[in-house]
Amino acid sequence: MTDSGGRPMVRGLEGVVIGTNSISKVYGDEGRLTYAGYDIRDLVDHSSYEEVVFLLWNGHLPNREEYDAHIADMIAKRALKPNVLDMLAHMPRTMRPISALRSAVSLSSGDDHESESEELDARRRSAARLVARIPAMITSFERLRRNLEPIPPRDDLSHAGNLLYMLTGDEPGAAATRALDAYLILLADHGFNASTFSARVTASTIADMYSCITSAVGTLKGRAHGGANEGVMVMLEEVGSPENAEKWVMDAIANRQRIMGIGHRVYKTVDPRGTALKDLAADMAAESGDHLLETAMEVARVAVGYFEEHRPELKLYPNVDFYSAPVLHAAGIPTDTFTPLFAASRVAGWTAHVLEQYADNRLIRPRSEYVGPTGLVWVPVDER
Repeated sequence: MTDSGGRPMVRGLEGVVIGTNSISKVYGDEGRLTYAGYDIRDLVDHSSYEEVVFLLWNGHLPNREEYDAHIADMIAKRALKPNVLDMLAHMPRTMRPISALRSAVSLSSGDDHESESEELDARRRSAARLVARIPAMITSFERLRRNLEPIPPRDDLSHAGNLLYMLTGDEPGAAATRALDAYLILLADHGFNASTFSARVTASTIADMYSCITSAVGTLKGRAHGGANEGVMVMLEEVGSPENAEKWVMDAIANRQRIMGIGHRVYKTVDPRGTALKDLAADMAAESGDHLLETAMEVARVAVGYFEEHRPELKLYPNVDFYSAPVLHAAGIPTDTFTPLFAASRVAGWTAHVLEQYADNRLIRPRSEYVGPTGLVWVPVDER
């Protein structure tokens, strides 16, 4: 497809390279993902979300001194300011949690006296405040809408463990903490995906960090992007049990209904993030007694088997959203809070990309081909 001048036109910018990044690389045909050169499976097995945040911001893993300082800084920034808590308390209880988070991110700029600064160190501190506080924004709203008091953060728990504690008030189990930490690592970045691209577009206008992340959260809300994990949960609840999976999948295929969590825009083989989460979901199921994973695995078996036999050219396999649902469900996360949890992870990548955009900026300004009417002549309103 070309425009009127004969230039190539690509709908959705699919496959178009519009810039560079040193943060993550997606190997779609190989089913691999790396952060600053490190394979995500190695990071899941040996690292922590906090360490991955440092890696994405700095391009290298921290030494002991850097790590300790980074952890202390993140812990010190966890608590929400009173005005953000007050706003969350006055939001309608029926409001979508991702919408509440979007508003809380925007409002929190008012608590940051450095939010308008264009100094690198000030922007990094704003990024740290956002990464540290988003878990409290999510958990506070979740408790408030259930008429419960928000729980202040603790300084003796990990980022993942503290999120679970603030949600329930209970000491989180080891398997749940481990699985949520892995989830946060696995979704922390993924190249120029829709929400990251949105954040970079906003950054390219020299808008502040909070505006950029508000843009990203708004983009993530869409069911074609971050909302897909909620769709998977709804689907699995509809399936109900492993015994119902085959009939449900075949009926969905016959009715041209999308099977949520199967297939990916970039990966043409198994999503490496989904594979890692599937393994952790098994540990979660053993600890919690949750049986959703059994249903998910049977849906995947039937769907993949059908597509491999009848439509192999589509190369459809479970993606990260597919196995996110069993992990988050077993951790006790409400379904409509799945997408905010995605944001709690991806904010590491968003802020890293925004900082990178600031460092070597050019306004992102694509063109579009006008296809509306031409040559119209204005006439007075009474003659129309």
